[in-house]
Amino acid sequence: MTPALSASSATPRIAIVGSGFAGLGMAIRLLRIGITSFTIYEAADDIGGTWRDNTYPGAACDIPSHLYSFSFEANPAWSRAFSGQAEILAYLRHCARKYGIERYVRYNAKVRAARFDDARQSWLVELETKSPDETPETIEADVLIAASGQLSRPALPRIEGIERFAGKLFHSARWDHAYPLDGKRVAVIGTGASSIQFVPQIQPRVAHLDLFQRTAPWVMPKRDKPIGERAQRLFRALPFTQRLVRSALYWRHESHAPGFIVNPKLMEMSMKFGLSYLDRRVKDPALRAKLTPNYRLGCKRVLLSSDYYPAVSQPNVEVVTSAIREIVADGIVTEDGVHRPADAIICGTGFQVNDVRAPFEVTGLDGADLSELWLRDGPEAYLGVSIANFPNFFMLAGPNTALGHNSVIYMIESQLQYIVDCLRVLRKQRARTMTLRADVQREFNARLQQRMRHSVWTSGCHSWYQTHSGKVTALWPGFTFSFRRRTRRVKPRDYRFAR
Repeated sequence: MTPALSASSATPRIAIVGSGFAGLGMAIRLLRIGITSFTIYEAADDIGGTWRDNTYPGAACDIPSHLYSFSFEANPAWSRAFSGQAEILAYLRHCARKYGIERYVRYNAKVRAARFDDARQSWLVELETKSPDETPETIEADVLIAASGQLSRPALPRIEGIERFAGKLFHSARWDHAYPLDGKRVAVIGTGASSIQFVPQIQPRVAHLDLFQRTAPWVMPKRDKPIGERAQRLFRALPFTQRLVRSALYWRHESHAPGFIVNPKLMEMSMKFGLSYLDRRVKDPALRAKLTPNYRLGCKRVLLSSDYYPAVSQPNVEVVTSAIREIVADGIVTEDGVHRPADAIICGTGFQVNDVRAPFEVTGLDGADLSELWLRDGPEAYLGVSIANFPNFFMLAGPNTALGHNSVIYMIESQLQYIVDCLRVLRKQRARTMTLRADVQREFNARLQQRMRHSVWTSGCHSWYQTHSGKVTALWPGFTFSFRRRTRRVKPRDYRFAR
């Protein structure tokens, strides 16, 4: 273990957990301000986060490529309006190479726990070992930045008998490419953002597909198209043209915010369009009834697809709306008593976001346990970055920073600026640590939840945006430019400093 850093040092040792958009973006920002005393701890053997892990057929982004990228690293070579997983992962690898990030990454280094040491005024970060007999490696850091993201832990459904299934079962985020689906009877559980992408890809290959739907999603057409070489050459020759495209996309998406956060009734025109789209694409009235949402558009995630409705209308697909009673060795039994045989079960059941523990054990001042706090009150932070009783601990893509209408990369870049400014304030204050005041966090989240009452996310449905109690802990209830304004500069009065 390295000796503790002196309080007067201008180069704090920084541990970053995760190497997706957030972790890489943080590393790049640190290098740009001259800080090289950091390490990225990555549990896998490659960078990329969710875009490394989600390799299911059809995996793609539902935010346009020119907007779903770093503002400081435009990619004039995007091949489509909405890029696929492989192209986004290639972009992240390009960023890591261009900015020299790879040498700062420790691969196969999964963080198991982190504890703030009051005496040393630093974080002791414990890495997971390959064997329980091995002594854990502990790293000391002055600043700990969690960049694990909200969509990093797949959620398997809690269904009676799931462990008894004798066929192949996997989650869409851990796709088994070695298993041949051709000619098989396949059951897909869930109709969320992943399922509507991979179902159209596997439907032509399987003998039969049972799609188990709990709630019909709102599906809008995806305006995807190739970006031609002519446009790519223009973006390379005149970079400002790509910035104009990005700006236009940003404001177009931001214009949707009032329907989400101000007056959900503004969604009615879009709902009429969505139902019209369903009518045009699904001719069978019985199937159309199954696929008709029964909640206000936006309450759950709005999905984009132009091939989902045609796929589920095919003769080899059955949309099952009866609840699952249990999984048996050779298939699934629903509450109506029907047994549906299956060779494989694919869980498109999303990720652990709410009512779960923190991504790794985090212990702050006086034994404060982050998982215990989140399980009790739901995930909570200040600006999705700082948490009371956890000195020099910052999060990226933390609680209440996801979006229903725009690019989360914009939010991440706002948080990068805030954390960099925290480091500036630490130096200016000649402080060892900065700790968010509990009253600041409490008042911020009280106002945030008050604003949630007017949003579409509290209009009657239940989604992964919420805890079981109904508290919305995933999304930002405001305009993204207002979040950017709030995170531009740190207010030192919000923190307590130890010098």
